[in-house]
Amino acid sequence: MNRIGMVGIGLMGHGIATNVCKHGHALAVLEHAGNQPLDALKAAGAQSFTNASALAARSEAVILVLTGAPQVEAVLTGPDGVLAGLQPGTVVIDCSTSLPETTLRMAALVQARGGRFLDAPMTRTPKEAAEGRLNLLVGGEAAVLDACRPLLRCFAENILHAGPLGAGHSMKLLHNYVSLGMATLLAEAGACAARSGVSAEVFVNVLAQGGGGGVALERMKPYLLAQDPSGLRFSIANARKDLDYYTAMAAATGAEQQIAAAVQATLAQAVERLGPQALVPQLVSLLAGDTPA
Repeated sequence: MNRIGMVGIGLMGHGIATNVCKHGHALAVLEHAGNQPLDALKAAGAQSFTNASALAARSEAVILVLTGAPQVEAVLTGPDGVLAGLQPGTVVIDCSTSLPETTLRMAALVQARGGRFLDAPMTRTPKEAAEGRLNLLVGGEAAVLDACRPLLRCFAENILHAGPLGAGHSMKLLHNYVSLGMATLLAEAGACAARSGVSAEVFVNVLAQGGGGGVALERMKPYLLAQDPSGLRFSIANARKDLDYYTAMAAATGAEQQIAAAVQATLAQAVERLGPQALVPQLVSLLAGDTPA
């Protein structure tokens, strides 16, 4: 499996693509306005295509790193989409954050064309993507995953087989609900601390030494202490989308979601007030009544 196609060269996708090239694979990428600059990838030998059908026709595996379910569906099924050029045996690896129900529908279409499918959403950040140290939560047949492991190891440190098709995306939504829910809770508590006269340093140190410590606090800490949002480069708009997906999944299964609904509403209001480019740590200033840095 040497000829690899990629659709979605954003912050995460660029790191993945860089590592795929570093490991000697023949990479092809789809030109798109949302891509990060492709100069370094092209210098490393990557080809670029202007339609997904032609990209798929030359690829043994096609990796998707897209924003969400509508984008995945459009890239696969749209005019000159991946399905139009998919070759028998080609594996579509969906690393996007998507809805499990979309995953199952798209997988069925890929399989009907003689292809294979894995849902393999990621955790961690663009930093780990660039370092080749992502976590992958994989849904699909074990045999297909085993065939793809050498490719996935190019950019992933940990590869977990979550279960059958759709299980990877289900686990990703659970993960993002917990991680983004904790970040939102910390933002609200941090805003309350500021209004209550508790210094940011005391707030962070007490949480770190007690039950509030952990990854979410470490990512929010730079903003809590110095209004530096770089610890969590994840937009509030994407966070809201992930909570929308989570609550849709919870509703479909009849699961309780009162807490998720509160997080979802907080994120929705923040997008309206700050715009789609604002980052999750900036919730702290918004909830404190200040202008975000």
